[in-house]
Amino acid sequence: MTRDLRRELILGAAKRCFARNGFAGTTTKSVATAASISEGLLFKHFPSKSALYAEILADECEADPGLIHLLDLPPSTETLVVVVRNMVAYFLHVSDRPEQEEAQRLRLLITSQLDDGEFARLVFEKVSGLIGPKFSASLDRAVAAGEATRVGQQPLNLFWFAHHMLVMTALTRLPSPPCLAYGDAADLERQTCEFILRGIGLNDDVIAAHLDRELSPEQTRAETTESA
Repeated sequence: MTRDLRRELILGAAKRCFARNGFAGTTTKSVATAASISEGLLFKHFPSKSALYAEILADECEADPGLIHLLDLPPSTETLVVVVRNMVAYFLHVSDRPEQEEAQRLRLLITSQLDDGEFARLVFEKVSGLIGPKFSASLDRAVAAGEATRVGQQPLNLFWFAHHMLVMTALTRLPSPPCLAYGDAADLERQTCEFILRGIGLNDDVIAAHLDRELSPEQTRAETTESA
């Protein structure tokens, strides 16, 4: 069996185990048993349970039609706004999803950072590889077009500042009732988008123009999909 085929076999078995038992209840031994291989052979492909789970999440993201469409958009100010709106919509509604799978993943991300950080590092690396280039290129285009002011010399830092802020916002909304209601703001999504877009350097008139513009069906689909 080729290495790629063996890898897919392991990932398929791991998906079934994680779906049935969750992250905490799944062991590398149980995954190896489900894949009909030794635990030692599993470790040759994936060095840890965290690495295995992070790879499953990356595969799910890469196969998501909304993300595929988003990554196919040309770098531009409009694409930058769509990326931010996707992030905001995803994190503000993590706790609303009845299956709670995304909420559990968010908790796992946080506990990883309080522990050895392995899972968080892997997830951040995957997210950076998927979204980072599109974000940075779009921000460069916005600056070149005079629609944004350069903020610092590391564009990807701005992406992570926005990401970390949204993670914290999502965490306050996980418990029921939420830890913080944000004044029950009806326009929380828009306010959050404006805050982030200003923070990464976009001009106020540009922000208003893009947020007020009615989205095309393709952009609407992209915004309603889950992203990392």
